[in-house]
Amino acid sequence: MTTVLLVDDEKLIQRSLEKTLLRAGFDVLTASDCKSGSEVFSQNADEINIAVLDLNMPSFDGTPKTGAGFDLLDDLKKKKAALPVIILTAYDEVSRAKDAVSHGASAFFVKGREQGLVELIQKILKS
Repeated sequence: MTTVLLVDDEKLIQRSLEKTLLRAGFDVLTASDCKSGSEVFSQNADEINIAVLDLNMPSFDGTPKTGAGFDLLDDLKKKKAALPVIILTAYDEVSRAKDAVSHGASAFFVKGREQGLVELIQKILKS
């Protein structure tokens, strides 16, 4: 079974993505900010195969931060260097999302095309 860590502070988006991933046959662990995402990961590091992180969400200190997903990405990579990570971004942030790849993310994904996310996860896990 493939387990996905999904971290997004927007409840409706998180729920929609979680349903899509569950329907596709993944186990899904969710969190809504950097701090809880890091904690969920630490408790389940052996089971988590891939992480999907929102780019903009509350940071480790609980305050909303542009690019906080990069902070969580760095944190998770310290704990499990080989972990594939996808950064979720809004349509108008594609240039920032390209930075995600230089930060060590496997890919970035523009929110709103859930089925494409399933395909992207499957492709990354096969490579």
